[in-house]
Amino acid sequence: MALSVKEKVAYGLGDTASNIVFQSVMLFLSFFYTDVFGISPAIVGTLFLVVRIFDAVTDPLMGAINDRTNSRHGKFRPYLLWLAVPFGLISVLAFTTPDLSADGKVIYAFVTYGLLMLAYTAINIPYSALGGVLTADPGERVSVQSYRFVFGMLGGLLVTAFTLPLVDWFGKGDKALGYQLTIAAMSAIGVIFFWLCFAGTKERIFPPAQQKSSFRQDMAALWQNDQWRVLCVAAILVLFGMVIRNTLAIYYVKYFLGREDLITLFVTLGMIGNILGCAMAQGIAKRLCKVKAYIYIQLIAAVLCVAAFFVDSEQLILAFVIYIAWCFVLQMGTPLLWAKMADIVDYGQWRTGLRITGMTYSSIVFFIKLGLALGGAVAGWLLAYYGYEPNQVQSEQTRQGILHSFTLLPAITFVLVAVVMKFYKLNDAKVVRVRNELEKTAT
Repeated sequence: MALSVKEKVAYGLGDTASNIVFQSVMLFLSFFYTDVFGISPAIVGTLFLVVRIFDAVTDPLMGAINDRTNSRHGKFRPYLLWLAVPFGLISVLAFTTPDLSADGKVIYAFVTYGLLMLAYTAINIPYSALGGVLTADPGERVSVQSYRFVFGMLGGLLVTAFTLPLVDWFGKGDKALGYQLTIAAMSAIGVIFFWLCFAGTKERIFPPAQQKSSFRQDMAALWQNDQWRVLCVAAILVLFGMVIRNTLAIYYVKYFLGREDLITLFVTLGMIGNILGCAMAQGIAKRLCKVKAYIYIQLIAAVLCVAAFFVDSEQLILAFVIYIAWCFVLQMGTPLLWAKMADIVDYGQWRTGLRITGMTYSSIVFFIKLGLALGGAVAGWLLAYYGYEPNQVQSEQTRQGILHSFTLLPAITFVLVAVVMKFYKLNDAKVVRVRNELEKTAT
């Protein structure tokens, strides 16, 4: 079931829209809260943990709603049409800095960030599940996810390359105003891209017409899916390591390397590495089993993190090269991870008789967001533990703490991901066998 390039591009534009907000949060929201809005890093860490855990809990609920949605546009596409504008407006509110007391700022941050993550769930869960119903072909699934993440990273590139320059241009010295107007402009672009994704894609795979199940039955079917459990553990670990590293990237450049002027270049080149890595995923999947490839990718990413630990603060070029290489290598695995989710939907139907696309994707995204929550929280707590003070010359203990947290801790998590994936059994041959048996049953 080959898809046209046009449809793959349309699907990819949905992740461009999502990533405009996702990368803004990943790369700049912690820095925005501590250095612009004036919230302590310890509170920011707690904020990320509490809100992201709440956000993660809503994922399975959204997945269940998706599986039970029936409209003339399908089960998943309608949400791209309905929620694009609310998502854009809430994004702007999250990067707005009203004149409030210290406690008022914390409350405002909790409320607006909570709403942002809730809106992100409501639009991103159906978008993610949509990728699993465009085609049943295993190779095309990797291709679709490669397009998705290449275009998603282009959204990230837009954020990394233009956020800080636009903040300066819009704000003219007022960083709070600059962030607000910058996110407003980017959110408008995101709304348009969500609508293009809606218009350019088509749902083709549906559950059996006679299928009826309760939320409880769906959850029971998920638990019977042993490969779902493995992928959930891998997802939480890989996102934990990735978020810690991405959150601390700005602090690493500003305070360890001592080159605040190179922050935009550093994260932008890293994003280019991400894009190139995602583009390589399909080629790797054609030459190597997706499971083996994913394990090798995690181990190489861990080695690169350890190598960065030994780079001196004056070795700027080497620091840049290792970071770009890490981004390139790790992101080769992202389309492979998401292609596995579609395989797990098939495997779950083959094993339990229930096809629950929305619940499967949303439940794995739950663990992805749990990794996001823990990674963001731990990054903030580590900054506080090592005595970080915003916009000050940092002590040597703080500088070394940032270095350790940016390099060695992520390395450990990537090794753990590789170990966990040794228990994942849905290799290419098994996936084809499952798909063939499902097709025989359907006919």
